[in-house]
Amino acid sequence: MSIPTESIGSIPRPRALQQALTEHAEGRLSAADLTKLQEQATADTLAALEKLGCPVLVDGEQAKPSFVTYPLAGLTTLDPDGAVIPFADGHTRQLPKLTAGPFRYQVGAESYLRGAQRHTTLPVKQAVIAPSALSLLYPADAIAGYSREAFLTDLANEAEADIRGCLDAGAHAVQLDFTEGRLSLKLDPSGSVLDDFIALNNEVLGRFDEEQRSRLGVHTCPGGDHDSTHSLDVDYADLLPKLFRLKVGNFYVQLAGEADPDRVLGIIAEQLRPGIRVFIGVTDPIDPVVETPEQVRDRVLAAARYIPVDQLGTTDDCGFAPFADDTSTSRELAFAKISARVQGTALAAAALGL
Repeated sequence: MSIPTESIGSIPRPRALQQALTEHAEGRLSAADLTKLQEQATADTLAALEKLGCPVLVDGEQAKPSFVTYPLAGLTTLDPDGAVIPFADGHTRQLPKLTAGPFRYQVGAESYLRGAQRHTTLPVKQAVIAPSALSLLYPADAIAGYSREAFLTDLANEAEADIRGCLDAGAHAVQLDFTEGRLSLKLDPSGSVLDDFIALNNEVLGRFDEEQRSRLGVHTCPGGDHDSTHSLDVDYADLLPKLFRLKVGNFYVQLAGEADPDRVLGIIAEQLRPGIRVFIGVTDPIDPVVETPEQVRDRVLAAARYIPVDQLGTTDDCGFAPFADDTSTSRELAFAKISARVQGTALAAAALGL
């Protein structure tokens, strides 16, 4: 037995792809030419991760506009003036809002998975956006002829199809990105919004059987964009007990960037139940200093004091570039941190006699 290790998802895009995205947005590059560059970046990302010894690969989200908006590409019933997400450094991200129904995904994550599988024979994990995040698309003032209840029904069906498509295509695991979970407690300290998010996600997750849920996971972090976070000041003690109610077999928990990781590990230990695995973050994508394998090893060994080894895994705290235009972290830095994670996890497994 060894300790499994997996990436969260996004890897910074190559400079040529960043330039191509700008040119495409300005109408100076065709969609076909952009797609070719995205495919090449995906192949290069997979090859680099394989060379680093990653046992499970990700496509690095090279073809996604962002981890949250990929299902919306091409959707015409959107207004750009939606929910605003503030980050600690003062910058914001803004979601669009829906203007008419019915709501349908325009792009499924399965398409990214199948694209990646063409370039490797190793297992590939696929990240999808949690339905709770997309629930924020519905405006505060109702849409005429399309109630919020009808929207949530459509959203749950679309999210189920997105996940099921990835499972059917042979994904090693499907990870729901749930960064809005911690953020919701900052916006609504009562926890009512978080309760709604958990209920919606479980409505979808409950449609899968036990074997399928063993391949499903959820990722939580305080956001990571332009080297800033949106909810790091929210106490994990308010989030984790509810997070672990989600009907998945795997939890990917940001930890390396926490001020008191032992306290968080204690909270996680209280929430453990049989049949789940907790992948703890051992590298911090926001920190420009590359962790050493020995630092990673020590973080894993510390976690093993709280989490049984057969329920423990390692990951990065967050994706390295969840939004395509984020250039705050270089590809070289991301791969160096991933290499440290892989090597350090192996060192910890050896120290534990695995």
